[in-house]
Amino acid sequence: MSLYKRPLGAGMAVGLAAFLVAILVFGVTALRAEANFVASAPPPISVSAITATYDPDARIAEFFPGLITARRQSALGFERAGRIDEVLVDVGARVVEGDVLARLDVRALEAQIAAADAQTAEAAAQTALARDTETRQAQLLERGHISQQRFDEVRTSTRAALARQNAAAAAADALRIQLDLSVVTAPFDGVVTARRGDEGAIASPGQPLLDLVELDSLEVRVGLPQSVAARYRAGDAVRFAVDSQVAPVEGHFRASSAVVDRQTRTVTAVFDLEPGQPVAAGQIVRLAVETPIGADGFWVPTAALAEGRRGLWSVYVLAPDEDGAYRLEPRVVETVRIEVERIYVRGAVEDGELLLASGLQRITPGQHVVPAGEAGRGQ
Repeated sequence: MSLYKRPLGAGMAVGLAAFLVAILVFGVTALRAEANFVASAPPPISVSAITATYDPDARIAEFFPGLITARRQSALGFERAGRIDEVLVDVGARVVEGDVLARLDVRALEAQIAAADAQTAEAAAQTALARDTETRQAQLLERGHISQQRFDEVRTSTRAALARQNAAAAAADALRIQLDLSVVTAPFDGVVTARRGDEGAIASPGQPLLDLVELDSLEVRVGLPQSVAARYRAGDAVRFAVDSQVAPVEGHFRASSAVVDRQTRTVTAVFDLEPGQPVAAGQIVRLAVETPIGADGFWVPTAALAEGRRGLWSVYVLAPDEDGAYRLEPRVVETVRIEVERIYVRGAVEDGELLLASGLQRITPGQHVVPAGEAGRGQ
């Protein structure tokens, strides 16, 4: 049996032509879609960028709290017992050194002083009589009318009378001292901050009656690490920050205790404040101390740090791309020092490279971007 080719029918020819046309239409549509996709690719977004600047001598400010206190403050009272006769000041009164602040009732003491003075006068009279007697007995001894023994007895009596006179005078002086101790005077200029007794009350020896605080000489005591305290020398100027005011408080270093506290492991440093500043005893201040970080790194804003896997942190570097834009590359870094608004880091970042400063929530690794100052490039 011989083989031969049959010509295609008209229906098959039409079907084949339609199939070829469909393939052609599909190819053209695909090419147009690809062209439209390329044409509609979004331009690089503008981002805020900073430059990584390594600073091996970077320092941070560490703050150490301190308490403002008066250089001198005393709880004043009487050194002897008695009834309070008068209190001349109240809380808030400003006094100067030597002002009388309170008195005891001293009528009984004045009577005792008068009696002591009388006894002293009596002893002085007896002493004068004894001296006159001794003078006469000396003349009799020269004439041989009395013995040496008799003269020695007279001279001894004179000395005893003089001793009794001195004892009476000393007793009177002791009472006068008690009279002086019946008055409370201001030992320095200051302000009365407490009053614990009133007229008519019985005061005990050493019982506090008034609290006096010196206002013109304020100081600050700060607990510092021994290495930090050793940096200061007498007279060094310092500044303290006060939360309630913008301007710092000026002061000077006076001395340190040079003894490490067993509990806080710090030494107490004392600073004198300049007079006339708007601070008061009892306020809390903070001493700012510049301390070297001791690591080669750079500062970045807190918003530039992204949390990675396994507790690692990273920043995004703007790596230059061929089209004039930049591509975001994550780089792992180590945090060295964390502050409120910035972080000191070190890691796989070259000095001078551009870093993403903020906006981590709207970017992805590998995304094309341009720094905010170069938004017109690469578009």
